[in-house]
Amino acid sequence: MNRTTLTGHEQGVKPAGGEERETGPARRPDAGPRRAAALLAALLTTVALCAADVMARSYPFGSHTRDVNDLGNQYVPFHAHLWDLLHGRADGGVLFNWQSGYGSSFLPDIGTYVSSPFALLVGVFPRDEIDLAVYVITVLKTAVAGAAMAWLLLVLRRGRWWGAGILGASYALCGWSLALASFNPMWLDGLIALPLLCLVGEWVMAGRRPLLGVLVVTLAWTANFYTAYMATLGAALVLVLRLVLAEEPRRRVPAVIGRAAAVVGLGVGLAAPLVIVVYSGTKHAYPGREGHFAPVGADDLLARLLPTTYSYSSPALYVGITALVLALALPFHRGVPVRVRAGWTVLVLAVGLSLQWAPTSLAWHGFAAPNGSSYRQAFVFCGLLVMAAWQALAHGLPDRRALGAAAVLLALIAVVAGRSTLTQQHHHHTWPVVLLAVAGALGGLALLTVEGGRPVLAGLAAVLLIGAQFGEAAATSAVATHSRLNQMDDYATWGDRQQREADAVAEADAWPKYRTEPGRDQTVANDPMMVGGQGSQYYSSLTSDVLSRTLTAVGGGWTSRGRSLQSLDNPVTDAVFSVGARVHNPPDPHQKWLPQGGGPSTVTRADVPPLVTVRPAAPRTTPAGFGPSPYRNQELLLGTRVYTLPATTLSGDRKGDERRGLLVDGARTLTARCQAGDEAFLWAPHYSGTAQLAGGAQQLYRSDAEGTKIAAMQPLGTVRASGQARIDLTPNRLARVPAQGAVGCLDTARLRAAVQQLKATGATRVTVSDGTLHARLPAGSTGTAVVAAPRIAGWRCSTGGDEVAAGEFHGLIAVPLGASATSLTCTFHPPGLRLGTAVGGASLLTLILLGTLSAVRRRTAVRSGTRTTTAH
Repeated sequence: MNRTTLTGHEQGVKPAGGEERETGPARRPDAGPRRAAALLAALLTTVALCAADVMARSYPFGSHTRDVNDLGNQYVPFHAHLWDLLHGRADGGVLFNWQSGYGSSFLPDIGTYVSSPFALLVGVFPRDEIDLAVYVITVLKTAVAGAAMAWLLLVLRRGRWWGAGILGASYALCGWSLALASFNPMWLDGLIALPLLCLVGEWVMAGRRPLLGVLVVTLAWTANFYTAYMATLGAALVLVLRLVLAEEPRRRVPAVIGRAAAVVGLGVGLAAPLVIVVYSGTKHAYPGREGHFAPVGADDLLARLLPTTYSYSSPALYVGITALVLALALPFHRGVPVRVRAGWTVLVLAVGLSLQWAPTSLAWHGFAAPNGSSYRQAFVFCGLLVMAAWQALAHGLPDRRALGAAAVLLALIAVVAGRSTLTQQHHHHTWPVVLLAVAGALGGLALLTVEGGRPVLAGLAAVLLIGAQFGEAAATSAVATHSRLNQMDDYATWGDRQQREADAVAEADAWPKYRTEPGRDQTVANDPMMVGGQGSQYYSSLTSDVLSRTLTAVGGGWTSRGRSLQSLDNPVTDAVFSVGARVHNPPDPHQKWLPQGGGPSTVTRADVPPLVTVRPAAPRTTPAGFGPSPYRNQELLLGTRVYTLPATTLSGDRKGDERRGLLVDGARTLTARCQAGDEAFLWAPHYSGTAQLAGGAQQLYRSDAEGTKIAAMQPLGTVRASGQARIDLTPNRLARVPAQGAVGCLDTARLRAAVQQLKATGATRVTVSDGTLHARLPAGSTGTAVVAAPRIAGWRCSTGGDEVAAGEFHGLIAVPLGASATSLTCTFHPPGLRLGTAVGGASLLTLILLGTLSAVRRRTAVRSGTRTTTAH
């Protein structure tokens, strides 16, 4: 018999004498059908995604940006910084990023955002096409996920290759992929990992490819450990089900499970240098919002099984009508053994219910409630649903009875889902798409049941099924793209504005002589990574606690509950952090809520101390030692009193209290008295609207009532000769200003004197490379050397003697100097790297030993067999 010919057992026909029995992993067939299925899935996925963006007029096929929410604010900038690293243009390296947050640990960010092998593809694109690079990577990852699932399906059971290709594409184009992962590209590595890890389970059952299995696990956990964890749980459930259905001897089951645990353990161990660093980074990160799980209603849950429904806060379970119909038909499919029907049905239902129960939802998310969508594990359910659909197709087509039952269940789902607002708000395209998809799916399956080997009918059925899958997936993706653009913040792709910013930064840059700030009028939250420079702006899930608290204490603003830090335009903090050049940009024209106005990017320069200064000996402090006034906190870091804090008067009725501040419920005037010529600043973190000093420029303050964002202190201009500072406030919502200490009057002469003193005693030369800083100090320096960088965990310094852990000076790196110190060297080691390297090394050594023992065993067995043959 030809290798590609199916036996009756492989076609799903019951053997004589009883029910068909699952026999574990299938025998190795010709790989040709698998390759064809994988290629079809990848092609269908790619074309559907691109067609959807054409329909939605989304980048790169239209004028609408796709940089919504964190895609524009985080992921594209991190890929841009990776591009700079690959081309030797970044300030810093793999261990440390000198460009963001005045200096931040970068290895945890790599492990969170850009550790996927696909991310390296950014290096082949031009720097000004970074958005296109991320788009191509997104499409490529999704296509690979479809190909991997199609390959897996034919490993689980032989069947029509084009059927596996269609179902592989339905997995890649599932609702989770289109609604969530398409703008969280690092999650797409989990979409790829699930079928690959299930393949590893098949190899474990067959006792094959242990080394390759370990490497696959390592790759999955390195690419994105967060979704890899969920994919590993899903693959473990599939392995358990496969063991149960295969009716393995009891003595063999523990061995299989032991092998699986060893493969996963060694694979995760090899990924430990990255995984443990990321885990340690989360321990030092500023605490984000703690999510609280609340299950969605049954109508919303079932609505997400249908095409063209969209919601960020409900599980995206859509996999296509064809896959859904096949999965619904499985329990009634008499050609499938009862155990297989029951096993896959129970597994899909159990995982579906686990999405809705708080304890199991927490387990799926690594026992940490997610900040945002509570259904990030939904891709596992989608994968299981597709695998169940394949069982119904590969065992022989469902008969009319099974398809009829599936149609009835689908109608019930549609009736219940019709009550959901998710279908009602998109009813003008949801129901037409559903009806066309149902017609294509049921029509194609019906033709297959009667085709009787006729190629024409089989081809027509394939066309109907492929057309239905393509059409509904493209429509669903287009709706998701359009809905995200309407519901979330969005940002412009790279264009003239960003290029002007980058050119201005490059012209002014002289790092590490001084820092160049990309500017307060930012385009995205991670502007330093996008356009260059070394600013305070930084947005990451791993934004350090010490950085966020320090910048907040000196008047900084933030969004995302403290994890997205903004630039602080203030000459005192510029002096403290050695910001010698600052770019000023016109308002971003893409953000329509900003006052519109053009003009070039300009640069202002300031005489500032070097990156390393020497202060009088002082006790080490922490950010908790800051007081309530950001002006006084700035003076603590500067070491000199430069502000006066006048009493303020708010026009109109005084509403509020000293602790919470004064209510501003309409146009008001805040008055204070300063010295003529002082620079006036307004600190009002919970104010939202505009503020303008008489004769000065209008400044915009942004905060919200929920506490997810606070406004930064801003300069209002020079106080006139009268000494009276009248600040006109025009709020855009009910807001508050501090009852005392809102206005600070900066004596610029004192500031210049303080800067000159710090320059006189500061480092004469500073050099940096990745995670190492070296400073040459003036002879006879005593006291404390202070580095203008946040004292995040991982810094160790020396002054010519033994290396010691760096101290802290109000949130900055501080090192006590000996009597004869002439130099300072500080080195950064990411927390967890040593432990991770040790675990990774131990795993590698174990893998080598096991491989060596296995090779010796095989060689011994071969020699023994040769002797036996010779003896006979």
